[in-house]
This record gives sequence, C-alpha cells and structure tokens, in this order.
Amino acid sequence: MERKKRVVRSAICAALIAAMLVPLLPGAYAGSTAQAKTDSISYLNTVFTKKLYLNTKKIGFKSDGLRTTDNAQTVKKVYKLLANMQLQADRNTGTNQKQKEVSVILYKKNGSKKTYTFYGNRMRAGSQEFLILKNHPVAQIEKMFEPQTSGAVAKADYPKTAQYPDEAHFTNANGQFDEAGYSKAYDAWWDGVRSRSERTGYADGMDAFLEKSAKQFLSDAKNQNRIYSPLNVYMALGMLAELTNGNSRQQILDLLGSKDLESLRGQVSDLWNANYVNDGRTTSILAASLWMDQDVNYLPSTLQTLAKNYYASSYQGKMGSGAFNKELQNWLNEQTGGLLKQQASQMELNPQTVMALATTIYFRAKWKDEFLNADTKEDVFHADTADITCEFMHRNKFAGTCYEGERFRAVSQSLEGTGDMWLILPDQGVTPDELLNDPQAVKFFVSKDKYEWQDKKQVWVNLAVPKFDVSSMFELKDGLMALGVTDVFDAKASDFSPMTTDTDGLFVSRTDHAARVSVDEKGVEAAAYTVISADATGLLLADDEIDFILDRPFLFVVTGSDGLPLFTGIVNQP
Repeated sequence: MERKKRVVRSAICAALIAAMLVPLLPGAYAGSTAQAKTDSISYLNTVFTKKLYLNTKKIGFKSDGLRTTDNAQTVKKVYKLLANMQLQADRNTGTNQKQKEVSVILYKKNGSKKTYTFYGNRMRAGSQEFLILKNHPVAQIEKMFEPQTSGAVAKADYPKTAQYPDEAHFTNANGQFDEAGYSKAYDAWWDGVRSRSERTGYADGMDAFLEKSAKQFLSDAKNQNRIYSPLNVYMALGMLAELTNGNSRQQILDLLGSKDLESLRGQVSDLWNANYVNDGRTTSILAASLWMDQDVNYLPSTLQTLAKNYYASSYQGKMGSGAFNKELQNWLNEQTGGLLKQQASQMELNPQTVMALATTIYFRAKWKDEFLNADTKEDVFHADTADITCEFMHRNKFAGTCYEGERFRAVSQSLEGTGDMWLILPDQGVTPDELLNDPQAVKFFVSKDKYEWQDKKQVWVNLAVPKFDVSSMFELKDGLMALGVTDVFDAKASDFSPMTTDTDGLFVSRTDHAARVSVDEKGVEAAAYTVISADATGLLLADDEIDFILDRPFLFVVTGSDGLPLFTGIVNQP
C-alpha cells in the first residue's frame, strides 16, 4: 500500500511539473538573415512566468537603467536562464549579503519595472527572499550583459600574400645561409607580384571618374589641405550600387563608367587584387564592411555578393548604441593603422540609421632612394595666407625626368615595391585650384600612364620637399550630387530594394570621407576611409639641371604599382 501511495504521489508531482512547463515559441529575432529553429523556455518556478516574459519590453543590468537591452535574443537567453531556476522561499532574513550582487531589472511594456537581485545562492525580489537550489545565474548573467560585439553575418575571405623573404631568417647561428630556402620563398613572393601585374584592362573607362571626381573634391579647398582617395571612394560607390536599384543604381554606374553590375563587379575585384599588398615589404591594405541595424531583415544574397566581389564583411547590431559605434570606430582604426584615430572617433551612427557601408585603404611604403636626415633643413614655405617655416628634405643633383605642361611641372619619387609619389608644382602665379580647372593638368594629374607624357626631358634634379603630415575630413554629398548621383539622397526617389524590403523611404544621410598622408625621410604613410550611411526616411643622363623647390602650395599623387592614383591632394600648409 505504501509503495502504491509513493507511486501515486510521484505521478501527481510529475503531472504538476508537466503542467508548469509552458512553451514559448519565438521566431527568428529581428534582423536575422536566417530563420532560427523553434525553441522553448520551461518555467520551473512561479517568479518568472510566461505572462511576465510576454509583457517585458527590455531588461537592465545592475543599477537602474544601466546597460539595458531590448535585443530579442538576449532577452530570451536571460529569461530561459531565470525561468529554469529552482527556487525555495528563504525565511533566513539575516543572511550575510556582503557577497557580490547582480540586479536584473525587467522593464514592462506598461512602463512599470521589477528588480531581482542575486547574491551567492540567494535571490531577493521586493520583500521576498529565495534560496536558489539549482542553476545559480550570477556569472552567466554578467557574461550575457558584457558589451557585445555585433554578429558577423557575412565574412570576407581575404587572399593570402606571400611574404618578402628576410635574409636574416635564412641565416643560422653559425652564419650559414640557406640559399635554397631563400630562393623558394623569393620565388613565391615574386609569383604574387607577377600575378598582380598581369591583370590588365580593368582600369579601362575609369578616366572620366578619376578626372571629374578629383576636380570636384579637391577644388575650392580655401587655403586648407585637402586629401582625396579616388580608389577608396570608387569602392564605396561600387558597394552603394549593389545596394540600390533602378535610377539610383544607374546614376552611380554612369559616374563610375560601368555599363552594368557584372562589369562593375569584375572591375572592382581586379582593382582590389591589383592594389592589395601586405607582403612585409609594401603595405597597401583595402577593406570594406557593411553595418546593419539588428531590427531590419536583409537579403542574404546581397551580403554574399558584397563578400565575394568587394571583400566586405557584414555586421549587425543595435544601431546608434555606444557599443555598435565603438565597434565601427575600432574597425576603422584597425584597417587604417590608427592613422585616422581622431577622425574615426567622430564617426557615430544614429538610431535612425538603417545601414552604413565603409571602405578603407592603408598604405605604407619606403622611398626607393631615401632622403638623408643630414640634408633636412628649415626653410620657408610661402602659403597664400602667410609664410611658414618648416623642415625641407633635400636630394641634390640626381638623374630624373621633368614632366611639363602649359602651367605646371612635375617630378616623381619611386617607392620601394610599388608605385610612385608625383609632385606637381603650379607655375609661379598659378594656384592649385586653377590647375584643377585646367583640362591638360587634370589629365596628367589622374593619368595612370604619366611616364608616357609627351612633354618631358631628362635632367639633373635638385629636389626640396617640405616634410608634411596633412589630413582632411569632408562630406561627399554635394560633390556627388554635382556629379549626377542624386536619387540616393532623396527618400522619395531612392531605391534600396536589393538590400532590404523592410523599410521604405531609405535615403543616404551622410557621406564621410577622411584621409591623411604623411611624408618624411623614410617614405610615405597614408590612409583613407569612406562611410556612407542610409537612414530611413633606367634614366639617360642629361646636361640640363633644374631646381624643383616646393615652397608654395602644390599638388601630389600617390600611385600604386599599376599606376592608378591611390591618394591625391593639395598641400596649402605643410
């Protein structure tokens, strides 16, 4: 009989427990690009009920209002943890509470809130105390509420670059040199250089974009330094074309000189691979990313296209939050070598932003023939506003080529393992702005075939270049509109359907472009980023000798190994 009673009691307990297992069947959280599998939460206590879960708007951690979240996945995880605890009323009110406390605040949809404080194996809710018999949650709750990085929805697969071999690595302690090992490593590195140089034809049709955009974004600098990276902006606009449709896309394709998306993708991929170098000798790193609001559904096929053709990784998070903004800033800093840290710290997305795309370029190369520190001397730079005393680097009487136009002269300095830095000096009395409105000068300025310029001569060059570290940050919107890209800035005319169908009236609200170029005796270091945000609503010796003294405002171009301009700029104040 006693055994039968125990069986009956067990059956009743099992039935009661089963009745308390209330399933909750949420779908994929907002912003997920794939449907999550059906999940359930089992309630093993009466403190955290299904009704309370369904009426919870957001949850907070520790002090009132601090680090709250309304992310559906985080709310579900915390509730699942709390609801599965086994509790027992605790009448020992004199418990020592010097242990670490963690408070979870549930904000209800009607505006009220309820606080649950955990310490050790106890929980306090108002005047009630509970013993936690199973599933002590303190450490897990803290972990859930640590500042989270956004989820990477799609990741770009970057190519591997064979490293330039360092002879020291092939020399043992006895001074013996591993010639076979070194040759093998050198051949692998050289194969990479050759494969990049073998890409041809991809820059065809870009001349119009380079000429029009350089003139548009460098003109009217008003005695300030202005730096513009054509390649960086080209990549950003290419991504923007992928995210738009209809006339919005066509205007961008027209500016970029591409007949359709397929040709643009091929061109962008070749441009990227021809200019991406990270081999220990030359650094030219391109990167791209897409930042998306967690509450909007995006089309996965578009994200995969960006990852494949633009090497762009995509991230989702709470738009406008401090954590998401910090992650974007960290990404910009990481990809630009920290060279634009000050500018990146100002890059914040607001809660109305639905998505933002970012492209970066970081470049570092040594001069093929370095300037000697001993030859660096102070001299005067004649700016339009005032004379400035600064340090000038000198190279005297070296064999070079002088390229001449009707209103300018230019010389180049070769960079080790990559392209050149071109120094373009307007004639006396001619300003850089006037030169940017001279078709002949602009043609030379953006040409990838400057060595083929007809008017040139072999000379001995006495070069004086001011050491400079110049940067600028400006909006691209007015310039892009002047160049014919208008619909993306108009909520009524823009078409972002390839990216998302969740939100109507998307329009580009911000177009930030920041760049910095630093030149010293060793070489050139430069970086640029573009962030576009969309809101809802061997020389022959010569007899001639010239002095090429850059002691007044001048222009410069830094080219990659394929001759395309990576950075262009005006130096008004070194």
